Amino acid sequence: MYGGDEVSAIVIDLGSHTCKAGYAGEDAPKAVFPSVVGAIDQMEVDDLEKTENKSGSVDSKNTVRTVDSEKTKGKRKLYVGSQALGFRRDNMEVLSPIKDGVVVDWDIVDSIWDHAFRECLLIDPKEHPVLLAEPSSNTQQQRERTAELMFEKYKVPALFLAKNAVLTSFASGRATSLVVDSGGGSTTVAPVHDGYVLQKAVVSSPIGGEFLSDCLMKSLGSKGITIKPRYSFKRKEIRPGEFQIVDLDIPNTTESYSFYSQRVIASDIKECVCRAPDTPYDESAYSNIPMTPYELPDGQTIEIGSDRFKIPDVLFNPSLVQTIPGMENYAETAHSVRGLPQMVIESINKCDVDIRRELFSSILGC
Repeated sequence: MYGGDEVSAIVIDLGSHTCKAGYAGEDAPKAVFPSVVGAIDQMEVDDLEKTENKSGSVDSKNTVRTVDSEKTKGKRKLYVGSQALGFRRDNMEVLSPIKDGVVVDWDIVDSIWDHAFRECLLIDPKEHPVLLAEPSSNTQQQRERTAELMFEKYKVPALFLAKNAVLTSFASGRATSLVVDSGGGSTTVAPVHDGYVLQKAVVSSPIGGEFLSDCLMKSLGSKGITIKPRYSFKRKEIRPGEFQIVDLDIPNTTESYSFYSQRVIASDIKECVCRAPDTPYDESAYSNIPMTPYELPDGQTIEIGSDRFKIPDVLFNPSLVQTIPGMENYAETAHSVRGLPQMVIESINKCDVDIRRELFSSILGC
């Protein structure tokens, strides 16, 4: 039974890259895990389990370890959470429920929410009111489907849907501000006035964190640097304290899982060594900067030079994509996409003249 203010509300923010869940009033979320899931067709799961039961191999032990994060939906089994995704399985595809900011697979969203409630927060959703963060561009149909799932399946006592931009603005103590939200899948600039998002002035760009990670992977690949996923090798001790890397032959790994594993490492490189430049990126000015070392999981140490500043500057100057080897397919997109400064100005210019000064004076990034 719902206990009013005695019971903490649950806050869930499902983004295109990560899902964050926790209690209202706390400084940080209790759980942060990928918002993509591993999926295996049910027929392949049945064959895999039969093989494991006969062989009694180490793989079957690991499968049992992550059984809490497995959800069976229709004819496929879903693996949710960092631990479940980190363990490689034959024929496991990596799927995202969100495309272009819109939910395209509600079964996956359902399994992610279930994982957040049952395995991460260890609570019964019937006993807690829920606050869900939603993108500024969310449609009426998406909101209705969200409410239907929350009330009919999870039986939550109370539900509130709040826009990301409004939550960011209130978190900094402002009712009016311009919120620049650079997420995994896209970057959105949304003006908030008196606690409401001005929909007519919302501006978005397809360039986000995952796009920058892809740029970094292509740039490293053009220099002959291969990122080996963690599952594709093992360390063998040849002398005390000295190890040799042995490549493993794993034929049934899907392309999507291999790409996901490589992108996880590329994201870590980006977060550790990349910095937004103080001045617009210029090839000649940054060509002689000192190299920064980074050790890959396989023990290989790579040196990263001008890419440290070039990759992040794509957010501000999308035309730089044309200079990254392997990203030529996005050259046309880069021409039509605006950089962050242009997006901010365009968004504010779409608002009423009366509030422009206030928006320019309170720009928030998240």
